[in-house]
Amino acid sequence: MSLLEKLGIKHPILLAPMAGVSTPELAAEVSNQCAFGSLGLGASSVESAREQILQTQKLTDQPFQVNFFCHKSEPLDEKLAEAWIAQFKDKFAEYGAEAPKTLKCIYPSFRDNDHYLNLVLETKPKAVSFHFGIPLPHQVQALKEAGILTMVSATNLAEARAIEAAGIDIVIAQGIEAGGHRGIFNTKFDASVKTSNLIKLIKQYCSLPIVAAGGIMDGYQARQMLDFGAEAVQLGTAFVQCKTSNANDAYRKALLSKPLTQVTASISGRPARGIINHWHRDIDTPDRLDVPGYPYTYDLAKQLHAAAVKHGDHGYGAFWAGSNSAQIREMEASDLINQLILEMKQQP
Repeated sequence: MSLLEKLGIKHPILLAPMAGVSTPELAAEVSNQCAFGSLGLGASSVESAREQILQTQKLTDQPFQVNFFCHKSEPLDEKLAEAWIAQFKDKFAEYGAEAPKTLKCIYPSFRDNDHYLNLVLETKPKAVSFHFGIPLPHQVQALKEAGILTMVSATNLAEARAIEAAGIDIVIAQGIEAGGHRGIFNTKFDASVKTSNLIKLIKQYCSLPIVAAGGIMDGYQARQMLDFGAEAVQLGTAFVQCKTSNANDAYRKALLSKPLTQVTASISGRPARGIINHWHRDIDTPDRLDVPGYPYTYDLAKQLHAAAVKHGDHGYGAFWAGSNSAQIREMEASDLINQLILEMKQQP
């Protein structure tokens, strides 16, 4: 059975599940075009996640995926946190705010307990995908027994092989060009492989169907990824500008300004590619302090961004975007899907 048959879709296009940006409306709009919509639920409470899934199911009878973070939770390093907070005290004061006393774990992991698992088993989306790692064996088994497809992001060959060994159904080959968080399992090791090369590596050494993700903005680039061995492509940045996304006006404006991007771990504690701003220019100096870790570092970034925005400064926002963001096109999701399909069918 082909990947498209497994997913129940006509077109080999997946919407990337972007936490904080994806919405039921955007997911449904993509799925209703016979592509594969998504909900990024890693930053959502169980109740909020349930509401989003049920709302999407009201808006479409077509299949879609839900996504969760699957990092290995670690305790906060208090000394690192104290030093990290200290360097931002003057900046908070500049915006008339007080720096946090400590940093909170604002995002749980799917692995921490079975609350998210039970939600997925209850609502039964077509597929569930994971970022930063692989669910626990009993969680994978429960999803299999429920007939829910599983997908995990891999950024290198070792991760892809681990994904296959764990019994996951589909591997998402996330190249270094991808916007947002790198799906690396271990933050101390990032092979930084290009999407095209990663597809070839996984194709040679693994047998799982591959979804290509990273730097894909049009149908011509998508066609290339399929030619390299992927069975489908996943796009995120291209859809952030859609009116049905949850991106704010400043984010949309930045995306449409032909931006440059760079990877930084200073915002969240994990490497992530976003539009160049204060974090990349001012914080990521050669002598930058060690970050406290994910998601603790993100707690400070969100508070600083909120304080800065009150003074009209959006330079501390997490405006995640891929390396080809300058090629973004301003159109709605249904039109973008149709354009992608048209381009994929054209001869190079």
